[in-house]
Amino acid sequence: MSAETVAALLSRNAAARGENAAVVDPQHKITWAGLDQASAACAASLVEAGVNKRHRVGLLMENCDEWAMYACAVMRIGAVLVPLSTMLRLPELEAQLRIAGVRHLIAQPAIRGRDLISELQTLDRDTLPSLRNIWPSDETFPLPSPAAVAVANALTERLLPADEMAVIFTSGSSGDPKGVIHTHGGAIRANASGNAARCIEPESRLYLPLPLFWAGGFCTGLMSALNTGCTLLTEAGSDAGETLAFLAREQVTLFRGWPDQAARLAAHPDFASTDLSSLQPGSLDAIMPHDAPPPGARAPLLGMTESFGPYCGWPLDELLPEGKHGSLGKPFAGALLRICDPDSGAVLGPDGTGAIQIGGPNVLKGICGREREDTFTADGWYDTGDMGRLDAEGFLWFAGRRDDMVKIAGASVYPAETAAALEKLPGVERAVVCDVSVDGETRLGAAVAGKDLSVASLAAGARESLSPFKVPRLWLLLGSAHELPRLVSGKVDVAALREMISAKGVRAD
Repeated sequence: MSAETVAALLSRNAAARGENAAVVDPQHKITWAGLDQASAACAASLVEAGVNKRHRVGLLMENCDEWAMYACAVMRIGAVLVPLSTMLRLPELEAQLRIAGVRHLIAQPAIRGRDLISELQTLDRDTLPSLRNIWPSDETFPLPSPAAVAVANALTERLLPADEMAVIFTSGSSGDPKGVIHTHGGAIRANASGNAARCIEPESRLYLPLPLFWAGGFCTGLMSALNTGCTLLTEAGSDAGETLAFLAREQVTLFRGWPDQAARLAAHPDFASTDLSSLQPGSLDAIMPHDAPPPGARAPLLGMTESFGPYCGWPLDELLPEGKHGSLGKPFAGALLRICDPDSGAVLGPDGTGAIQIGGPNVLKGICGREREDTFTADGWYDTGDMGRLDAEGFLWFAGRRDDMVKIAGASVYPAETAAALEKLPGVERAVVCDVSVDGETRLGAAVAGKDLSVASLAAGARESLSPFKVPRLWLLLGSAHELPRLVSGKVDVAALREMISAKGVRAD
C-alpha cells in the first residue's frame, strides 16, 4: 500500500498518533486509532451493502466527527467520495448527483428543520440512472460477513495513488457547477506542499469552520489532518459565543477560516474574557493579541478546487519581505505554475502579465463529463482563469479574473485590482467590485464592508492609487462581509451583488 493514499495515512496516524484526537466537534471526538478502526468497520459494512471500488458515494452531512468517519470509510476502499453541500436545493442536488454519477448516497436525516430523507425520496430517479441507494447517516448498517471484511481489507491494501479519491464540486462566481476529479496521490501531495506555510504540524489543534463539503474544509481541513496527524476542530453551528467556548475548551492553536467570522468573534462580548492563550502565529489576525500588520504585508493563500487547495502563498506566521507587500508569495514546492499570453498561449517571462496556468502531478485528474482536451491545454496545463505576473524573484502578483475583465471607457479593467486597492484603505474589511450600468454606460460598482466608512472618503482614497476609470461610480456600504450574498459554494454571488449595488448604491461622481 503506497504512502500516498488515504488508507496509508490512516494506518500511519493510528500507529504514531493513536490516542490523540483526530476530529473534534462540540459534542464528540474521535482519536486517530478510533478513526482508523471505525472507518475500517464502516467500509466493510458498505461493501456488504454493495459499495465497491470506483463507485461514487455522495455524502450529504453537516460538519461533525461522523462526516470524517464516513469519508474515510469510502476513500480507504477505493470508492470515490462526492461531498455534497447541505445548502443545495433539490434541483441543484439532482444536477450534481447526475453530473458525478453518484451510485450510493449517505445523507443526514434532518438538517436545520429540513426533512432531508423525505426530500430525497422525491428525486426523479429516471434522470439519475446511476443512483442505487439512499442511506440515512444514522442508519445502522448490517454487520458485514467475513467475506465482506476480506474484500474491504483487500481493497484497502491494494489502493493506489493513481486511484480516484474524490469528486469535489465547484463553480465560479456564476455558471454551472463542475465536478473536479482528484486522485489520492495528487490530492495528498498538493495538500502536503502547503502545510508548512500554513503552520500545520502534528501537534496543531486546527480550527476550521469551513464546511467539509467545500474544498476549503475538505482539502485544507480534513486532508491536512490526515497528512500531518494534527487535530481538526470543526463545527456546524455559527453562534459566536458557543464557538468561543469551544475554542477555549479545546485549546485551539490555529484558527483558520473566514476573516469575517474571526472579526465577529473578536467583536463578541465574551471575547475579552475567553482564554485563547493557546493560539499560535499563523492564526487569522483578527483574533490574535497584536496589532494587525500593514495592508498587504500578509500574503493571502491562492488556490482553487482544481489545485486541491492553496498552491501559492507565504508562511502565515511571517510578513512578506519589503517590496513584496501585496503579492501572493511564491508557489509551494512541487506546485508548477506559469504565466502565458491568453491569446497566443506563449509563455511569458518575468513581469509579463497573463493567464496563470498550473500543471504537474498534483492538480486535478479531470472534470466530470469533459474531454481532456476541453480541460487542459495541448501541452497538459490547466488554465485557472486568473491573471497575474511572476516577478524576477518568483513572487506572484494577482491581476484579477480573466472572465471578470470589463471595458470601462474603452479601457480594460479588472475589478479585483480595484477591490485590492480598496482593501488597503483604513477601516475596510472586505471589498467586492463588479460592473454595473450607470446612465446606460458600463461603470464599476463596489460593495465595501467595514466600520466608520463613507463614500466620500473611499472614493477619495481610491483616486489616490487608481486611474479615474478604475474608481467605482456606485458604492454600497456594508457593516460586515457577512452581508455579502453568496452562492451555495460559499463564493460571492456576483449577479445578486450587482443587483444590490444597482438598487441601493450611492453614486459618487
